[in-house]
Amino acid sequence: MRGFHLIVAAAVASVAGQASAAAIDLSKPYGNKSGCINKNGQQVYAEDMLLLTGTEFITVASACTFTEKQVQADGSLVVKAQCQAEGEEGESPAQFTIKRSAKNARRLVIADEDGTVYGEVSRCR
Repeated sequence: MRGFHLIVAAAVASVAGQASAAAIDLSKPYGNKSGCINKNGQQVYAEDMLLLTGTEFITVASACTFTEKQVQADGSLVVKAQCQAEGEEGESPAQFTIKRSAKNARRLVIADEDGTVYGEVSRCR
């Protein structure tokens, strides 16, 4: 019986290790080229700018601050946020899904709750 418990414990530890390895780590910023250039503040203006941090998602036209993050069974991250759009007053709620790119696991894909993809981002250097 003790052997059975050890096997179950090893299986659980293995699955937990795989899940944490697949988890999305936002401790360092991700962005496209112009997003990474702007990671420390506005350096250049670019229509395609995307910057993703552990607390924010910033585009050329909006800035969203995360209010809640939930890791999904597939390793993706569902994020609720409050967003400010350029030229508008106040904030509005939004939800994004962040997942690994099917083309390149080192890149992340960001989509809104309707499935509209903003783009792919890589870890900034």
